[in-house]
Amino acid sequence: MSFDRLIKKIIEKKNPTVVGLDPLVDYVPEYIRNESFSRYGETLEGAADAILRFNKAIIDEIYDLVPAIKPQAAYYEMYGWRGVKVLEETIRYAQEKGMFVMTDGKRNDIGATMTAYATAHLGETAVGSGVAEAFGADALTVNGYLGTDGIAPLLEICGKKDKGIFVLVKTSNKSSGELQDQKIGDTPVYAVMGDMCEKWGSEQIGEYGYSSVGAVVGATYPEQLTELRQRLPHTFFLVPGYGAQGGGAEGLKGAFDKNGLGAIVNSSRAVMCAYKKEGCDEKEFAKAARREVIRMRDDINSVINK
Repeated sequence: MSFDRLIKKIIEKKNPTVVGLDPLVDYVPEYIRNESFSRYGETLEGAADAILRFNKAIIDEIYDLVPAIKPQAAYYEMYGWRGVKVLEETIRYAQEKGMFVMTDGKRNDIGATMTAYATAHLGETAVGSGVAEAFGADALTVNGYLGTDGIAPLLEICGKKDKGIFVLVKTSNKSSGELQDQKIGDTPVYAVMGDMCEKWGSEQIGEYGYSSVGAVVGATYPEQLTELRQRLPHTFFLVPGYGAQGGGAEGLKGAFDKNGLGAIVNSSRAVMCAYKKEGCDEKEFAKAARREVIRMRDDINSVINK
């Protein structure tokens, strides 16, 4: 199972965190931007080149510490096809370093269209008499609010290709409760969606007791995080909202099971822009990212049972 591979990396590195690589060109140190712009001009191509160099430098500094990265597709799509190419190259580069890659795409559709999304991000595309991976990520975030029609094509590929998905359940944003906290009978919508994750993953349970269907549950709602961990024993959690969005380590401990497993916590901007927060020389940006990764790892490990 895909998440077995992720959990093994978490255990090996003693680190239940994932770094979100969601780069704006403004996050890239000025000296890298200047070098890329001098070569390609202040163009989308120049921005894409700077972002790829930025990503690779951070990966080089953290791959021995962090089990996974999570690139958010929108931050690449905004730079056009050149940015999308950087997304594919970033995925490949991280995997070559032994990292698990989850693409944050929040895709959602039904039938043939969802099959196309699943094929693009997790599967293999038919090309003439052969096949090729378009992006080749290990997992994909998805929106489950179209129901089983939008999830079934993903489950098929997860089973065949050893991939995983993370379904939006209780998201970290402030307005999430406008819909997700509403009730169907006596049950909040987020809990109904969590129960669906358990059902969808019931036939793909791995070595550690978690299925190929995970859930996105925000660190900014610690009570619901704890409630859902108890309610969804076979659902692995991707936990956004730590750091820049205000979630703290103490509120995270309810995401983990009795073995200190069951969740991986994301931090994006705090890692990418650590050099700005530190005020260090911008050429130390990757080292600063590494220092923030170590701080985050130790902070989270301090509150979970191992």
